[in-house]
Amino acid sequence: MSRLGLVALLLACVLGLAACGGGGDDESDVTPEPAPASPAESAGCEKVDAPAAKGEGDLARPKEELKTGGTYVATVVTSCGDFKIALDAKRAPRTGGSFKYLADKGFFDGLTFHRIVAGFVIQGGDPKGDGTGGPGYTVVEKPPAGLAYTKGVVAMAKGGNEPPGASGSQWFVVTAEDAQLPPDYALLGKVTEGLDVVDKIGAVPTTPDEQPADPVVIRSVKVSGP
Repeated sequence: MSRLGLVALLLACVLGLAACGGGGDDESDVTPEPAPASPAESAGCEKVDAPAAKGEGDLARPKEELKTGGTYVATVVTSCGDFKIALDAKRAPRTGGSFKYLADKGFFDGLTFHRIVAGFVIQGGDPKGDGTGGPGYTVVEKPPAGLAYTKGVVAMAKGGNEPPGASGSQWFVVTAEDAQLPPDYALLGKVTEGLDVVDKIGAVPTTPDEQPADPVVIRSVKVSGP
């Protein structure tokens, strides 16, 4: 083989190796794109699976009432963090007694915040998970005079055909500075710790029917007190 032919052959081999080596380096340097954050994660919450609906409750109406001078605190553990509610034993002993009764039975554990309205309220406590369920009974306690539904106030939800102060198991936390609601909703208490967690839940993106785009799960509700 001539010297010119040998040089051409060596050059072809060098170029071939360079091409193969360069391709390998390019592939090894590729960084996978991170997965986009879920709606829950975008608000700072955990992404969790939706729990199975429990169905309508069939509990008997409790006779329990909170002791007027007692201190009762409900610790709510959620997939977005924890917050605490000081139950208003003085102004809402019957409503608070029903809530404690349900919490002691683990009724709220594994339910969700099924309704979120940004800058207004977050609502949970429905065993059916769609806003139509309850514990199987209704308690009625007239809301205290002058009640204002301001940020952090916790009250009980009710149907439009129910009397003022009626409640079952669904409750809501006000996230507006003032929700400007009529005094129809039974008072439960007020958030004293973890209002930032409440705001986090209130920031979870929702569907057009006000349900969170990702589940926000109530892992447990425990009430401490006398």
